[in-house]
Amino acid sequence: MLETLTYYMGFPLIRYAVAVVVLIALCSSLIGVTLVLKRFSFIGDGLSHVAFGAVAIATVLEVTTSMIVVLPITVICAILLLKGGKYVKVKGDAAIAMISVSALAVGYLLMNISSKSSNLSGDVCSTLFGSTALLSLELTDVLICLVVSILVTVAFVVFYNRIFAVTFDEDFSRTCGVNAEKYNLMIAIIIAVIIVLAMNFVGSLLISALIVFPALSAMRIFKSFLKVTVCSAVISVVCALSGVIVSILAGTPVGATIVAANIICYFCFMAAGRIKGE
Repeated sequence: MLETLTYYMGFPLIRYAVAVVVLIALCSSLIGVTLVLKRFSFIGDGLSHVAFGAVAIATVLEVTTSMIVVLPITVICAILLLKGGKYVKVKGDAAIAMISVSALAVGYLLMNISSKSSNLSGDVCSTLFGSTALLSLELTDVLICLVVSILVTVAFVVFYNRIFAVTFDEDFSRTCGVNAEKYNLMIAIIIAVIIVLAMNFVGSLLISALIVFPALSAMRIFKSFLKVTVCSAVISVVCALSGVIVSILAGTPVGATIVAANIICYFCFMAAGRIKGE
């Protein structure tokens, strides 16, 4: 088994895939704690559906680089969901459900109407559940993920106290002089960027697992925001790395394997939390 893993790791594309998975997992876990505590756990799933619809639009328009279309649309929807709750009649989980279902349906409809591919079902399935795009990464993709990871980590560390305040009590943070809208906007942009990047290896239907599971697992053991965040980051990276390794050795889908690793980890932490509570 070790020889097989060493053999595969000798290929640059495998090393690139592992690096990208670990970096995206780290970013997802940091912002995931905030989203879970703000009761927006489902936003990752909703925005991933939006990204799927944006991919369909890019396909119809025959845009060479889909990121030009996907990223702005996803960012706008993230801002509307996280900031626009006070200004619209449809709020919270209802707004997320409405946007996600609409984007998924419209995206699939557009792909059916205008697709020139001979394997439409395969293309849709790959987009929803992850594809082989992870194994066609280049050094440029790794560098982009590295830059994004550094920016997210630095932003989280620098603005930690303000993010903490906005996460737990926006009204109180405003009375203390914190610009809650600005930090909500920053969170929205970060989560949208992470989701667009993560679609390449996990698929749009499984992205929310990277955001939610590590945070929920950490919360079974720890109670402080800092400890939960650090533990969530460690869990996310370990599960992502182990998921990729198992996928390489067993030939299973990368995205689904990473999610399965997160599920197993959650139940382990849940058991540990009950023992600790006793």
